[in-house]
Amino acid sequence: MRLIINGEDLEVSKAETLQELLGELCVKPERVAVEVNLSIIKKSDYDSCRLKDGDRIEIVNFVGGGM
Repeated sequence: MRLIINGEDLEVSKAETLQELLGELCVKPERVAVEVNLSIIKKSDYDSCRLKDGDRIEIVNFVGGGM
């Protein structure tokens, strides 16, 4: 399946859900926010969010910092 992830075309082999995609990409779900086709997906819905060919996905990492 072909997905557009953070603006790049990517071919994924077995990810059918957002949770599976994050696993395939070695991304820790608790450290990111994800948008699929311009809709923000709740972390509790990652397992049930089904992906399809051509979906546009934005994955944003949380970065900590301070003074």
